[in-house]
Amino acid sequence: MNIKHYIPHYRKLLALGLPIVLGQLGIVIMGFADTLMIGRHSTEELAASAFVNTIFTLMLIFGTGFASGITPVVGAMSGRGDNVGVGATVRNSLVANVLLSATVVIVMLVIYPFLDCMGQPDELIPYAQPYYLLQLASIPFIYLFSIYKQFAEGITDSRTGMWILIGGNVLNIIGNYALIYGAWGMPALGLTGAGVSTFISRVVMFFAFVIVFHCTDKYRPYKDGYNQSAASVAGVKRLYTLGLPLGIQLALESSAWSLSAIMIGWLGAAELAGYQITVTLGNIGYMAYVGMGAAVAVQVSRYNGRADYDNVRTTVVAGAHLLLLQALFVSILLYSLRNVVPLWFTLDEQVIEVVKMLIIPLIVYQFADAIQINYSNALRGLADVRALMFISLAAFYCLALPVAYLCGFPLRGGVVGVWMGFPVGLFTVAALFRWRFAVCLRRGKQEGITLE
Repeated sequence: MNIKHYIPHYRKLLALGLPIVLGQLGIVIMGFADTLMIGRHSTEELAASAFVNTIFTLMLIFGTGFASGITPVVGAMSGRGDNVGVGATVRNSLVANVLLSATVVIVMLVIYPFLDCMGQPDELIPYAQPYYLLQLASIPFIYLFSIYKQFAEGITDSRTGMWILIGGNVLNIIGNYALIYGAWGMPALGLTGAGVSTFISRVVMFFAFVIVFHCTDKYRPYKDGYNQSAASVAGVKRLYTLGLPLGIQLALESSAWSLSAIMIGWLGAAELAGYQITVTLGNIGYMAYVGMGAAVAVQVSRYNGRADYDNVRTTVVAGAHLLLLQALFVSILLYSLRNVVPLWFTLDEQVIEVVKMLIIPLIVYQFADAIQINYSNALRGLADVRALMFISLAAFYCLALPVAYLCGFPLRGGVVGVWMGFPVGLFTVAALFRWRFAVCLRRGKQEGITLE
């Protein structure tokens, strides 16, 4: 392997991807701060937040996946210099996301009365209900924010989203401290206070991006296209065609975690609280991989717009190298801090023991996670989104979840047994996504046209 051949691609991916990684890590910091501060307040509230967050993580990831459908469109148009088309795509995307977020809010309101029917400990429900409603209220704002962020990344401006996310996270941490513990004369609201703080920060982030896009000259060429266009049925339909499979693919993966969390809730509050801490730690790696994977998707979409498949392949291989290095670093970090990190979140000995048991299987799947994110984003950049959806369905629902249940309950593996479904699912999708990318690349080279 000639490393010098990949150096220009490393540089491009790092220049675009590092700000996205920092922004994604900002999201982790928000969850990290919530978990740490809530865990210090009470184990019951930490378990309740785990229960609600597993439900809403599914919806948030679905919305983020749907918004990422704009990437292959914006990236290909930007690669061809079609700035007016980019602006029109942003308008269509906002309309599509308003409709989607309204639908999600209605569905989640229907679910709300049944929170106490999901087999969770009774003492968690009074904490979970107000937190659930606050998370629900923020859904439209985070969905629409994602559109502006994906647009900016699609034109290779990853810094704006990074700074807005960092600012939102700082605001959230300050709000958490004030409203969870009652600092600076504010009421001590516990988990509800964390929900209020998260809601406020998401509203502020959305309006910050609105101001940057509509009220400054930063995106003037694209804003002109936005102002000159009107939302079209065909444009919105195209975004649904791309966005829905991506949203479903990410939701299928996330829902496997959510359903596993519900299984772990059957084992008890301590197991569920330990699961929440471990997932928060795992998100450090996941969000870093997603950030670099997003850079892969943008670069692939730009080369795809020019039907330049040699550079598509080189970009994806370079992305795999960078993501595997990230996975190695995250694994070393997790192992080194395995006995220290749980104490940051809780002093409950039972919860700490659960976290220590889950660290090793968490490390095991880091490399599979990195590779599957690299190739899923490569396929996203090529707009081959339906394959992502079907592969995820097969791997997580037909394989990972049955393995999790089998190892956790009939084989009496407990919380570690349930967790073992994750490596099985991730190694499977990594292999299948890589195979699918090879198929698409071969077809693109044979046809010599932009893949749609």
